[in-house]
Amino acid sequence: MPMDVILVVWFSVCTARAVMGFGMDPDLQMDIITELDLVNTTLGVTQVSGLHNASKAFLFQDVEREIHAAPHVSEKLIQLFRNKSEFTFLATVQQKPSTSGVILSIRELENSYFELESSGLRDEIRYHYTHKGKPRTEALPYRMADGRWHKVALSVSASHLLLHIDCNRIYERVIDTPETNLPPGSNLWLGQRNQKHGLFKGIIQDGKIIFMPNGYITQCPNLNRTCPTCSDFLSLVQGIMDLQELLAKMTAKLNYAETRLSQLENCHCEKTCQVSGLLYRDQDSWVDGDHCRNCTCKSGAVECRRMSCPPLNCSPDSLPVHVAGQCCKVCRPKCIYGGKVLAEGQRILTKSCRECRGGVLVKITEACPPLNCSDKDHILPENQCCSVCRGHNFCAEGPKCGENSECKNWNTKATCECKNGYISVQGDSAYCEAKCIYGGKVLAEGQRILTKSCRECRGGVLVKITEACPPLNCSDKDHILPENQCCSVCRGHNFCAEGPKCGENSECKNWNTKATCECKNGYISVQGDSAYCEDIDECAAKMHYCRANTVCVNLPGLYRCDCVPGYIRVDDFSCTEHDECGSGQHNCDENAICTNTVQGHSCTCKPGYVGNGTSCRAFCEEGCRYGGTCVAPNKCVCPSGFTGSHCEKDIDECALRTHTCWNDSACINLAGGFDCLCPSGPSCSGDCPHEGGLKRNGQVWTLKEDRCSVCSCKDGKIFCRRTACDCQNPSVDLFCCPECDTRVTSQCLDQNGHKLYRSGDNWTHSCQQCRCLEGEVDCWPLTCPRLSCEYTAILEGECCPRCVSDPCLADNIVYDIRETCLDSYGVSRLSGSVWTLAGSPCTTCKCKNGSVCCSVDLECLHNN
Repeated sequence: MPMDVILVVWFSVCTARAVMGFGMDPDLQMDIITELDLVNTTLGVTQVSGLHNASKAFLFQDVEREIHAAPHVSEKLIQLFRNKSEFTFLATVQQKPSTSGVILSIRELENSYFELESSGLRDEIRYHYTHKGKPRTEALPYRMADGRWHKVALSVSASHLLLHIDCNRIYERVIDTPETNLPPGSNLWLGQRNQKHGLFKGIIQDGKIIFMPNGYITQCPNLNRTCPTCSDFLSLVQGIMDLQELLAKMTAKLNYAETRLSQLENCHCEKTCQVSGLLYRDQDSWVDGDHCRNCTCKSGAVECRRMSCPPLNCSPDSLPVHVAGQCCKVCRPKCIYGGKVLAEGQRILTKSCRECRGGVLVKITEACPPLNCSDKDHILPENQCCSVCRGHNFCAEGPKCGENSECKNWNTKATCECKNGYISVQGDSAYCEAKCIYGGKVLAEGQRILTKSCRECRGGVLVKITEACPPLNCSDKDHILPENQCCSVCRGHNFCAEGPKCGENSECKNWNTKATCECKNGYISVQGDSAYCEDIDECAAKMHYCRANTVCVNLPGLYRCDCVPGYIRVDDFSCTEHDECGSGQHNCDENAICTNTVQGHSCTCKPGYVGNGTSCRAFCEEGCRYGGTCVAPNKCVCPSGFTGSHCEKDIDECALRTHTCWNDSACINLAGGFDCLCPSGPSCSGDCPHEGGLKRNGQVWTLKEDRCSVCSCKDGKIFCRRTACDCQNPSVDLFCCPECDTRVTSQCLDQNGHKLYRSGDNWTHSCQQCRCLEGEVDCWPLTCPRLSCEYTAILEGECCPRCVSDPCLADNIVYDIRETCLDSYGVSRLSGSVWTLAGSPCTTCKCKNGSVCCSVDLECLHNN
C-alpha cells in the first residue's frame, strides 16, 4: 500500500478522534490505593494530608513493610494488562529529599514488568520493564526527591514512552515494546520493590493505572488530547498487514481457480428454470410479489424463500400492521379508548361504532347485517362492532396467511399458525419457513448438517447432498467446519463474502466458524437485530461530554459540541466567554502556552521547558555541567574554561596559548581554567590562584562542591585528595567514609536475600551497578560503549549489545514500513509483517527492513 494512502488514513483517524469525544471507562482503570485498602493497613503506612482533599494520601515510613495486592486484585490487574499496548501510571508524590525508592512495581519473582523508581542519589527516574523475556531500564535524569509535591504520569503506547511531571512533558522516547501479558503469580507492590528492597520514603496520593490512550489527561485535562497515539498507528499498520495476508491467500486461490478454469474453457453447461412463461438462467433471482418471496434458479430447480423484513422500531404512538399490497408490516398511528389500544383498522363499539384511522377514532355509520341465529348464539368478534353467529368462519375474512402457514378459527377471532415442520419468520406466524430437526438441533430452510453424509433442510426434510467439497489450499490443522455447513474451509476464511446481509449502519464481522452483523460505533441495534442499526442520539441520551457554554449536536454515528453564540472554543468539549489568551489578559510565561478554560485560562510550559506555566525555565536532558546554565531546551551557556553542548569539555588554555602566564612561569591546564606555576625565585610567593581568589602558600581547605575532598597550596601548586578515613575517630563523616559505618541499620541485603553488604560497598546484579549507602540499595544500568553499527544484538548471558551484520540476528531494529519484502507469492509485505511460507506450514517468515528472515518451528515439525 502506498505511503500516501497510509497517511490519508492516518489523518482520517486523527480527525475522527477530534470529534468522537473523550470519556473514562471505569473498567479501563485501577485505583491502586483503593484496591490495596490502605485505610485498613497499619504497618508502615499512615494516612496524612495530601496535596488536595479530594482523595486519601498515605505516608510510607522508613520501616519494614509489605504493601502488595491480594490475589484477586493481582488477577484483575493481569486481565487488565492482557493484550494492552497502551497504559499510563499516575500518582501524586512527595518524596523525602535525597532518598531512593520504588513508587510502583508489578513483578513476578525477579522479573519486573512495570516498575517506576525515583533515585535521589543520582537524581533520575527509572522505568524498569521486560522485553522478549529480557529486562530493560530507561533512566530519565530528573530530581523528584526534593521534598516537594509532584504529579507524575508515565505513559506507554507500544514502543513510545512519555513522562509528564507536573503536567509538563519532560521526556519522549522510543523504547523496546514492553511485555503486557503478565504471567500467573504476578503481583503489585506499592512503595517498594519487594519485602526488603526499594522502600519509598514519602507520601503517595492518587495512584492509578489507566488502560487507554493519553491516560495522562486524567491528571492534566488541559493538555492536548486529540491526536492519535503510537499504538493507534501500529493498529493501522497491523490492519494493512492483515490485508496483505488476505491478499496472499486470495492470490493462491485465484491461481488454483485459473488452473481449474483452464480445463473447462471449452465446456458450457447450464440448467435454466421456466416460471409463468419466463425463462431464468442458473443463479438468476427474481421477486414473486404474490407470495412475498425471493426466488432463485439453482441448477434447474426453483428455490424460494420468504422475504426478510427489517425489524420495525415503531414510535410509542404507533403499531406495526399489515397493509394491502405490501409484504412487510409498516408503522401506523394507534388509537386509545378507555385504556384499550387499537391498531389501524381495528374497531370498538361504544355508543356508536368507531374505527381507528390515522390515529383517530372515526365514526362508522354502516348498518350491521341481520343474523340467522338466536340471541344467545350472538358473539362480538375482537376489535369489531357487528356481532356474528357462534361458529363464524373468521378465516374467510382474514388474516392473510402465507403458503407455509394455515388459518385457525377461534371463538372471536382467527390467527395464523405454522404448519408442522415449519417455524415462524422473525416471530410472525403468518409467514413460516421449513424446519428440520436432527438430534435435538433445529435447522432452518437451507441449513446443512454433517452426519454420515451431508444433508440439507429443504421443505422440512433433510435431503442428502452428493456434491463434492472443493479442495483446500491449507494444512489439515487449519481446516475448520463452519456452522450449519458440511464442507470445511481454511482458517481465516472470509464468511462475510458469502453473507449475512448487513444494513448500511452495520458491518459484517468474521468469526472462527461464521460471520455476524455488528453495529458500527455510534449506532445501536433495532429490536436486538444487529443487521439493522440506528444512530444513537448521544445528546438526547446524555451520553456526551459537552461541557459549559456548549450545545450538543447529534451527527450520524457521533456528535459534536458547538459553542453558544458569543463564546469561543476552549477544546472539543467546552467554550468560554472571554478570550483571555488572545487579548493578553493572562499571566503565562513567555515560554508557556496559554489555553482558554471555562473559568479563565491555564498556562502550560512549552516542550523543552519546565515549571508551573506562569514561570517556565529551559530544561536540558543531560544537564549543564561545571556550573553551566540551561538557557534554551538542550542548550547550555558554559562558564569560562568549558565548552561542548553540555559544558562537558575542558578548554586547554595552555595548548591553545590563550593563557596569561608570564615568561618566567609555566602554564598548567586545570579543569575549567589554568594555573601559572612559578618554579622558584624571589618573585615567587608560592600562593595559588583558586576559583577567582588566592590561596596562601601552605593553606588547607575543603572544596565547596565536594565536602569529602581536602586541598592544599604548596609553592604555587594545588594538591587535592580524598579525606582520609579514620574509622577510630567517633566524629568521622560517614557520608565521606561509608566504610566506617558499622551500624546494622546501614547494611544492605542483596537482591537474592543471601548476602549482606556494608555501607559503601558496590556490586553488580542483573546488568546493573548497585551500591549500598546507609542501608539503602540503589542500582542503575551498566554503562555500555556506544556502537556505530546499524544492527546490534545482546547475546545470551551478556549485558551490552554487540555489532552484527545480519539483520535477521538483530534485536534493535526499528521497523520502517517503507522498506518492504516480496513473499513467495510475489506479494509486497510491510516491514515487521509475519507470514507462513507457502508449502511449509512450520516455517514462519518476517520482513525486517527489506530482508526476509525465516525460521522453522521444531515442535511443529515434530507434530506434523
